[in-house]
Formats: sequence, structure tokens, C-alpha cells
Amino acid sequence: MDQATDDERELWRAFFLMRRQLDLTVERRLQADSGISTADFEILSSLVDEPTKRLRAGRIADLIGWEKSRVSHQLNRMEQRNLVRREECGDDGRGVWVALTEAGGNAVVSAAGDHSAVVREYFFDVLSDDEKAALKAMSQRMLDTINPPLCADERAVAQ
Repeated sequence: MDQATDDERELWRAFFLMRRQLDLTVERRLQADSGISTADFEILSSLVDEPTKRLRAGRIADLIGWEKSRVSHQLNRMEQRNLVRREECGDDGRGVWVALTEAGGNAVVSAAGDHSAVVREYFFDVLSDDEKAALKAMSQRMLDTINPPLCADERAVAQ
């Protein structure tokens, strides 16, 4: 593997630090403003967007890009706080649905405005329209390299 140039190392460090600091800032603000973590928010958002307000844990993992074991541990913590509940899956004796509770629905609705505000303040508002378009294109290209679409139709659906 080729060695990175000094400029490439600086770019990577700046990108890495920016991403970590942005994640930390969003986490702290969401926790302070809404009392839930970004992990809670990601899972609750996937459930609230679902018409039935329930999903299988594996599907949640796919939607938010986590390992199934991480989702399972997070769901345990969320279930203890009554944000979600597990329900048996009638058509599959081994399967379990993860369902949004009323408290979980209230939490994610309350947090949505706070989350949007912090993302706007620290992400969208610091970028020009041209930078946003370039970042979107770069991000999609990197995602396609990491997880290549199986066919051209998948790429069209992703955009």
C-alpha cells in the first residue's frame, strides 16, 4: 500500500477530528435537550418512520448500519427505559418485533427538532450550496466504494 502524503495525512486527521467532534456535539446537545442519546434517536427514528411502528432487530441494524449485537444491547437499555418493547412474531416462533412505545414515540418527536437544529447549526449552515453538493457526491462515491451497488437500479434508488 502506498504511503499517504503529508497533505493526505493532514486531510485525514482534519476529517477524522471534524467527524468525531460533530458526533460528540450532536450527542451532547441531544442528551441535554431531549434526554436521549443519538443511539436511542437512531433506533427510535427507524421505528417512528415505519407505518406499523415496529421492526425486527435485524432490519433496524440494516437501516442504521450497526452490528446486530450492538442493536440488541441498545434495545435492552431502551426497553428498560420503556422506549421500546419486544413482541413475539406470530408467524415466526423465534422472531421478535421491536415496537415503539408511547414514551419512545414522544421522546423521538421531542428530540427531532433539537436534532435538526444542531445538525443545521454545525453542518448545513457552515457549508455553501456548492460545498453541500460536492460533499454529497463525494460521500456517495465513498459509500459506493465501501458497499458497491449490485446493479445500476440500486444506485438510482439510493439517489
